[in-house]
Amino acid sequence: MYRFLLSRQWVILTLLALVLIPVMVELGFWQFHRHERRVAQNELIAANLAAKPVPVAELTSPGHTVPRSDYWRRATATGTFDTDDEVVVRRRTNADDRVGMHVLTPLVLDDGRVVLVNRGWVPAAPDQKAYPDVPPAPKGRVTVTGRLMADQTTGSSGIKDLRGLPPRQVMLINSEQQAQRMGREVLGGYLEMTEPTPAGDTPEPIPDPDHDSIGAHMAYAVQWWLFAAGVPVGWVVLVRRERHDQAARAAAGSPSADGSPEDGPSDSAPSDTAPSGTAPSDTAPSDGGGSDDGASSGETENGGAEGGTTRDAQTTREPAGA
Repeated sequence: MYRFLLSRQWVILTLLALVLIPVMVELGFWQFHRHERRVAQNELIAANLAAKPVPVAELTSPGHTVPRSDYWRRATATGTFDTDDEVVVRRRTNADDRVGMHVLTPLVLDDGRVVLVNRGWVPAAPDQKAYPDVPPAPKGRVTVTGRLMADQTTGSSGIKDLRGLPPRQVMLINSEQQAQRMGREVLGGYLEMTEPTPAGDTPEPIPDPDHDSIGAHMAYAVQWWLFAAGVPVGWVVLVRRERHDQAARAAAGSPSADGSPEDGPSDSAPSDTAPSGTAPSDTAPSDGGGSDDGASSGETENGGAEGGTTRDAQTTREPAGA
């Protein structure tokens, strides 16, 4: 009944279905895990933003790698801005997705160590090689509050660290690179400044990270799992349709898949049609010499009611010379 499942096309279709099911299930779990990480990150951001600020020296030190649990942790630092060693970070966007630069200014702490402070976003100069117009940092001793972030690398940010850039321009915010450039001890990571608010709203403060949206990862996971469940259902539907089509062909007497008749040889009677080229036998030939009397005489000799009936049913043709 289901021998067609052993055909080449059905074997390939079945194997393809068996491969697609686990692949789609795995893709669904991949999206589900991304959803879980997004939810956990949102919870971490919300908790760290709501936490009470602590001195930055309690969270990091020179050469320290900021752990993920301290990302966006509010921290304070008191010192004096060193504008002579200030640099700008290329290819950064603001809240409106405009491409510009971030202003990175070292803050010299009371103990002589340095923490890097990202003061915000400024538009890039018309000439990419020129230093942009950067508002001056606050003068004198100042207390800064900001969000602690880890050092940027090409692997973590996806930004290529280009060489040969114009003076005082960098691609990444990295405490080790700045420590080598300045020849000072620099605390690991950096601060995204939130306070004090710059005069004139420039540089533009970096907005808080989004921690409300969870994205569409869960919806994608459900879609992949539904696709995985739909594969066997679709396979069964195709099998039933093929079985139905074969049954319909068999009922109609159409050839089977191997070309042999479904119902065997025909038992119908041969046709009564006369062979081609044979004249009809129920009409007497007319040669012009015969007579109706002769025909009548022959029919009379056959005798009986059968002869009379035959004469009545036939149509007598007139001689050709009459």
